[in-house]
Amino acid sequence: MLNLLVGVVVNMKVVKFGGTSVASGRQIEKVFHIVAQDPERKIVVVSAPGKRYKEDVKVTDLLIKCGEDYLKNGDGKESFFAVVERYKEIANDLSLSADIVDKISSDLLEILHGDRSNPDRFMDAVKSSGEDNNAKLITAYFQSKGVEAHYVNPKEAGLIVSDEPGNAQVLPETYDNLKKLRERSGILIVPGFFGYSKNGEIVTFSRGGSDITGSILANGVGAEVYENFTDVDAVYAVNPNYVENPKEIRELTYKEMRELSYAGFAVFHDEALIPAFRAGIPVNIKNTNNPQAPGTKIVHERSHTNGPVVGIASDTGFCSIYVNKYLMNREIGFGRRLLQILEDFGLSYEHTPSGIDDISVILRQDQFDSETERKVVERIKKELDVDNVQVAYDLAVIMIVGEGMRQNVGTMARAATALAKNGVNIEMINQGSSEVSMMFGVKGKDEKKAVQALYDEFFRK
Repeated sequence: MLNLLVGVVVNMKVVKFGGTSVASGRQIEKVFHIVAQDPERKIVVVSAPGKRYKEDVKVTDLLIKCGEDYLKNGDGKESFFAVVERYKEIANDLSLSADIVDKISSDLLEILHGDRSNPDRFMDAVKSSGEDNNAKLITAYFQSKGVEAHYVNPKEAGLIVSDEPGNAQVLPETYDNLKKLRERSGILIVPGFFGYSKNGEIVTFSRGGSDITGSILANGVGAEVYENFTDVDAVYAVNPNYVENPKEIRELTYKEMRELSYAGFAVFHDEALIPAFRAGIPVNIKNTNNPQAPGTKIVHERSHTNGPVVGIASDTGFCSIYVNKYLMNREIGFGRRLLQILEDFGLSYEHTPSGIDDISVILRQDQFDSETERKVVERIKKELDVDNVQVAYDLAVIMIVGEGMRQNVGTMARAATALAKNGVNIEMINQGSSEVSMMFGVKGKDEKKAVQALYDEFFRK
């Protein structure tokens, strides 16, 4: 095995393992065997330990509690020991020496006792330690198996990001820096979720951060494929909590995946794959617990042999601002002025379906309280001299996605008929100009019923 894994690899895979894949010693053993079976799996990106069972707590959540305790009280021994204990259990399961746990403990204490004058920056450092320390532990385990493995800190790799705590954006020079990793021997184990600012400060990505790290690395080293290991055999055509035994998707395009992720698919944060997409690198989603399963491939182009719809996604928590004005279509700049009012209140919108005399603006309702609503409606009435303004809350957005819809006639009619037959009233409809997706707005209480009706129409018939 050692001879297979040492040396420079021409064809290279970047492999990312999510929180459930590295949550325990037993899971990390699986990770080792997956990597060892393929000499092209040279760069391994790891998350912090996730849940081992449904009621368990993720290490990242333990760290957040720990960081908050230190910010509030200047101490937090109980939460600190809870974090260290998780790593100790993993190390014991893998028969590692106490040295690695001592290293993790001292590194975390150094962060906790560091500068707390900027709480956002302090919390970024605390949260990132989950991935960072797990990478050190996993590297120690690989080495204990006689394999040449190296822990690579993002600063060492040259992963430079913007200085936006909790919302880091990769900077262009990162990709040239990462190319040098191709020249290194052995397996390189990199913590996900964070990079470093130009000033050398730790800065974390947004949600799905380890996926973003893997995507950036795949781009930087010119990987043949980016393998993303999770705890499901494939991406499903619909939320398995809504539909029993849903169909697995074997292949979908980047555009389809982004539309599905935006609309509620939990597999990826919708921006996570952009670095891999820009480099034309295919992504393969696989199962750590069943690595022989083919998984789901995300590619630039695919043959559309599975019908017009590849997947259905949904999300709740939306509201709509409905505006009506006779001859609105003849009034130059009406839409711009409406959106300017929202911008003045710091409100971002999701969709704007419209007609000749009316327009609806769909927003996430968590950014829209009663006082803001009153002021926005007041300005719309005063500045745009409209006939009617109505705000509706608790809407769900259902998205049907598939590049095959471009070549298929009647998809909208089939969807609308299916919803009507199941007693779901459509509040609004919007089709993207790319013709890859159709959006239906329905009452939040009808979300699951709507998803089931659409799935039956497009996948069970």
